[in-house]
Amino acid sequence: MRNGSLARLQRRPEAWLLAVIIVAGALLSAAAPGFLTLANLVDLLETYSVQSIMAMGLFVVLVSGGIDISFAATASVAQYVAVILATQAGMPGIVAIGAGLLIGIVLGCLNAALIHFVRITSIIATIAMMSVTFSLLMYFSGGRSLYNLPDWWTDRIVFWQTENADGDLTRITLPIVMMFAAALLTWLFMTRTKIGRQLYAMGGNPEAARRVGVNIGLLHFVAYGFLGFMAAVGGLLQAHRVGESVPNAMYNTELSVLSAAVLGGASLTGGIGTVPGVLLGIVLLAMLQNGLNLLGVSSYFFQIVIGLTILISTSITVMSARQRRRHRNPSQPPGSADTSREASKTPLAPRQETARG
Repeated sequence: MRNGSLARLQRRPEAWLLAVIIVAGALLSAAAPGFLTLANLVDLLETYSVQSIMAMGLFVVLVSGGIDISFAATASVAQYVAVILATQAGMPGIVAIGAGLLIGIVLGCLNAALIHFVRITSIIATIAMMSVTFSLLMYFSGGRSLYNLPDWWTDRIVFWQTENADGDLTRITLPIVMMFAAALLTWLFMTRTKIGRQLYAMGGNPEAARRVGVNIGLLHFVAYGFLGFMAAVGGLLQAHRVGESVPNAMYNTELSVLSAAVLGGASLTGGIGTVPGVLLGIVLLAMLQNGLNLLGVSSYFFQIVIGLTILISTSITVMSARQRRRHRNPSQPPGSADTSREASKTPLAPRQETARG
């Protein structure tokens, strides 16, 4: 029984990721004395809270078997329009925030419509949408930043704080609370609802899901609409954190969010991934970037880390899938297999060993 539990634990990517985080934390704390302090770790959580929220939305899309590159542009558009409504149109806060969230959902659903009805590959559709929405934002805004945000938007909301002997403040603020709320919401949605389980099934085998009556079109709209909503939440929180709206502030954050998701075990081929795994991926990338900064390593090196992370994670995913196929069909010669998902022969049930958060 104990050996079986240990074997199952060893197969979970979260366990390996947690072990890597512990080792990396020990090495970085030994090399950079200011790394392993409560103030620095909480500051890391707040710094990466916006990316974590967007990663939750991207995780849902990845599990469904798709991919979205336009979420950072969606976050920028939702944020900028909401700030204009609040500062120049004089609308109440609830209306401005609601409009920003609605814009995120609409842009996400537009991606879903292109993918489901026009049959455009998800990565092509979302790259095109990223280019269109971000270019429209820069064209109409002229690249101007907005600094006169109302006080209700920029006032810091602190839930808990403490001060150490050196005078360093440690504060649990709204972005951190929102990050954990988004993670909890996503976990409940993906593991405790029928639609969440259908998203796993669709990502694992879309043809089998369609044959048993799953509404594939609806699931596309749910997945991409959810990511649009999370991107808008991230954009609005980013304005709260920095007290301004900069049109291109979140541009180019796509790769780091994507790398955190795949590092946490979310498969680029769909059907696999957990919320805790994505959170651990974010934690590892945050630790590496902060540790390298404290050690004085160039920021360009971190981009190398992100690129290698995506490359290695994707390679491991492909090799694992190939190994599982060989295990199911030992007579199949290496290299001759159909690399696409096994069609309707695969059961519909999602991969429970990874679907459970």
